[in-house]
Amino acid sequence: MILTPEQQALLDGAKGETMAKVVKTLVMYGDAFGAERMAPVTSQYGHTVISFGLKAIRPVYALYDELLDAGLVSGQKFTADPKPLDPKVPSSLLEDIVFKKIMYTDQKEYEQQLRRLGITSDDDYTCTCYLDQVGNKPGKGDVLSWAESSAVVYANSVLGARCNRNSGIIELMGSIAGFVPEFGLLTDEGRKAGWIVEVKCTKRPEAQLLGSAIGMKVMEDVPYVKGLDKWLGTELDDAACAYLKDFGAATASNGAVGLYHIDGLTPEAKEQGEALVREGAQIYVIDDAELERVKANYPVVWKDPEAAPQLCFVGCPHLTLSQLNDWTAKIEAALRKNGLPQVTVPTVFTASTPVLKEFEKTVNASKLRTYGVVLSYICPLMYMNNPLCKKKAVITCSNKLRTYTSARYYTEDEILDIITRKEAAK
Repeated sequence: MILTPEQQALLDGAKGETMAKVVKTLVMYGDAFGAERMAPVTSQYGHTVISFGLKAIRPVYALYDELLDAGLVSGQKFTADPKPLDPKVPSSLLEDIVFKKIMYTDQKEYEQQLRRLGITSDDDYTCTCYLDQVGNKPGKGDVLSWAESSAVVYANSVLGARCNRNSGIIELMGSIAGFVPEFGLLTDEGRKAGWIVEVKCTKRPEAQLLGSAIGMKVMEDVPYVKGLDKWLGTELDDAACAYLKDFGAATASNGAVGLYHIDGLTPEAKEQGEALVREGAQIYVIDDAELERVKANYPVVWKDPEAAPQLCFVGCPHLTLSQLNDWTAKIEAALRKNGLPQVTVPTVFTASTPVLKEFEKTVNASKLRTYGVVLSYICPLMYMNNPLCKKKAVITCSNKLRTYTSARYYTEDEILDIITRKEAAK
């Protein structure tokens, strides 16, 4: 790798041994992927995927201490993934003991480290840091050093920023150094599509299900998706962005997609069209039957597959303001139709604190609480990591949560039907 004189000086110890280790790590990372140079990080904000004080990863916190004690704090502001705990979310006494005494024993201490890093308030904890209410929204062409898979794929695809799928420590080191190895999705060639996906469904495909199908097919490659324009249009409005948020999270978790192009909609696809597609690209046709096939093959890992749902999570990734309003209207209509005052399954909607603050300004926030829905900033995945919570019959419309936990996937319409029935569906 060819370093600039300034980068070489850092590697040689010009700013101390710890910074030299940081740069050496980034060089080794770049060498592993054939990078020839470093690219400056140009975004205003950094983001860290590690937001939980889990006893099992104490070496990570020791590394944070070493970096912070050496004064290696990035000039960037920071956001972080959601917190793992919220007293509003239903949990038993035994589950709380496991959370606080066994799992997230280092949470307070780790949040102190994050404050030293540059996180200023609870507003900074969310996996959807790129939403307007949060403020960590990169610009087109910005080079990032992020790791959160759903945020990376959104920034690359919807915003036109440039970021590889990094690890939680590599992302921090890139932000501190101010540069990252230039390879993969940071290059023009690396952003070309190796797959053409032709969507031929008779109705708008569920975002999480379509993303899952594509992710499992193309894995880490870049898909160029055609046929969504009839449902999403050609402008990135709130509805389209919310759809792509959930779609992208599923491609990134059910596969390893870091970038997708939507024909006529996402920035690079609007500018370059099918010039983004590599010669010899493979073709994947998705119709109603293919989505049903994919969904039917999801494993049910509950101990009792016939159990009635005990808890429902909606919002992984965190919900947008428009999604909260849409869900309120749908729940209101379904409860009225079924003659019920509240949802029949304990239900948690998760969103960032800034989005929840905006939502509180609407009548829908009090409506949702009246309907028995809990509003929380929590990370559902971190909740489900509790071995006692894994035993619960948890349902979700998030394919990311389904992939990483024992939660069972249903489409949004199915979730709505289940939580507003007089008898919860099995």
